Amino acid sequence: MEDFVAPADRPVLERHGLADFEALWNLSLDRVEEPNLGRGGWSSVFRLNLDGRGYFLKRQCNHWTRSLAKPFGEPTFAREFRNIRRFEALGVPALTAAFFAHRRKTAEQKGDRAILLTHALDGWRALEHWLADRPGQPEVRAGLLAACGKIARALAATKMVHGCFYPKHIFLRERDGGFEARLIDLEKAHSMLWRRDRGRDVEQFLRHAKELSEAETTILIAAYLGCAPESAAVGDCRRWLARRRRGD
Repeated sequence: MEDFVAPADRPVLERHGLADFEALWNLSLDRVEEPNLGRGGWSSVFRLNLDGRGYFLKRQCNHWTRSLAKPFGEPTFAREFRNIRRFEALGVPALTAAFFAHRRKTAEQKGDRAILLTHALDGWRALEHWLADRPGQPEVRAGLLAACGKIARALAATKMVHGCFYPKHIFLRERDGGFEARLIDLEKAHSMLWRRDRGRDVEQFLRHAKELSEAETTILIAAYLGCAPESAAVGDCRRWLARRRRGD
């Protein structure tokens, strides 16, 4: 895969001498979280600000994932970058990439390295934080959950599965009297291959959002189905999801 530099970001990266792999790899920054030391290597995330623009710089070494399409493995960032571009092409709102590059190990560099630079979602907040801050505001919570259901429906319409459709991976902001949502953490996203994939994202969401009331769950499912909350289809979906959780 060739190095990717988003046309809109190339000028600012070049202005700071950061439009190539080694410059971004050697840039000294503070981590925003503890490094991930799994999968035989490491992966770290850093915050980068350039000319008023926010980015997250992700660097990894010998951090691999395997799939049916890539049985011998590939950097986890390669898979995430491919999904970022795929979601963009499909019109599913998600984080966007400014730079991606992969360098295989050499005699001088013993590690297999990859860099992914994404745009920070400044002004957006994860659903889990929205819900924690608005416990007594049912109208706001209803708007948030409806936006989550709509993006789940948009995702399903493309025959894609997010794979980690959790409240911490859905970012929202207020817009035009409502909310709009975007997805992050696309590493595990994939096409719907099996019958079990149908409805998996909503099932995962409800499993990780146990604080939702029955009415709030109804709002989410109705938005996902694109029907009224009182529709019989909502009840059918709830029972179907319950059977799946029981393993029926």
